Amino acid sequence: MAIPERQLETWTSQGSVTQSSNTYNTIKRVLEDQSTPYFGKKYSVFLQGSYGNDTNIYAESDVDIVIQLDDCWQSDLSRISDEEKTAYRNAYVDATYTHRDFKRDVLKVLSDVYGNDVKAGDKAIAIAASGNRRKADVIAAIQFRRYYKFRGIYDQNFTPGMCFYNATGEQIANYPKDHSENLTRKHQSTGNLLKLTTRMFKNLRGKLVDDGKLKAGVAPSYFIEGLLYNVPDSKFSNNRQDTFAACMRWLQDDADKSKLLCANEQYYLLWDNSHTAWPKANYETFLSAATDLWNNWT
Repeated sequence: MAIPERQLETWTSQGSVTQSSNTYNTIKRVLEDQSTPYFGKKYSVFLQGSYGNDTNIYAESDVDIVIQLDDCWQSDLSRISDEEKTAYRNAYVDATYTHRDFKRDVLKVLSDVYGNDVKAGDKAIAIAASGNRRKADVIAAIQFRRYYKFRGIYDQNFTPGMCFYNATGEQIANYPKDHSENLTRKHQSTGNLLKLTTRMFKNLRGKLVDDGKLKAGVAPSYFIEGLLYNVPDSKFSNNRQDTFAACMRWLQDDADKSKLLCANEQYYLLWDNSHTAWPKANYETFLSAATDLWNNWT
C-alpha cells in the first residue's frame, strides 16, 4: 500500500522559522561586533544548511552558520597549467592571519558571550540551545578558490567557495552559496515544488530512523537535497504520491549514478571516502528503505 497523500502532504510542512531566525540574527550580531579581534578584516556571516535553504522540518533544530574570512584563501590549482601555477605563486604571498588564527578568535568571541554553552567540535563550534535560542553550529572558514585560469591578478577565473579544517587537520572545501542558489533556481523551475518535496523526503527519513529501519546519519539532509536536485523537473507535480513515485522510479531505474551531482555542481554526489560526497552504500540503503516503506505502509 502506498503512503497516503494526506501523510505526504503533512511531511511537506516547513519547521520553525521565527525561532531559528532569532537565533541566527542574535549570533550574527555577536560575530559582527566591532570589538572582535577580526573586525576591519574582510569577512561575511551567512546561513547554510536546511534552515538557510528553506528545507528545514520540525524535527531539525540546529541553525548552521558560517563566518567566512575572505582576506586569505586556499586554492585548487589542478585545472590550470604549470605556467599559470607559477604566475599564481608569483602574484600572491602567504597570509599572516590564517584560518587557525581566525577560528581561535571566533571561538573566543563566542565563548566570551555564551560561556560554557560553547564547545569546539571536530568541524564546527557548537552553541547549545538555551531558552528561546536554538542549538547552533558555527563554522569558521576561509575562502576557497577552484581555479580554471590564472594569467595575472586581472586575468583570472575561479569558482569561489569556502574551506576549513577538522580536528585532525584535514581540509574540507565546499560551496554552500552555489548549493543554495542552485536549489532556489531548481525550486523555481519545478513550479516551487523542489523544497517541499525535499522536506517530504526528509520527514520520511525521520520516520525510517524512528522505526529502526534506517540508522541515523545514513541519509544527511545535505545529500537528500542533492539527490532531488538531480531529478528532472518533469517528475515534480502537485500530487505528492505521483511526485514521490516518479522521483523514486527515476532514481532507481533511469539515473546514471556515476553522474549525479551535489547541488553545488562542484562535486559528484556519490563518492566513497570523501567529506563532500555520499557513500554509495548509504545512498542505496536509503533508497531501499524508502521503497520498502512505500510498498508496505500500514
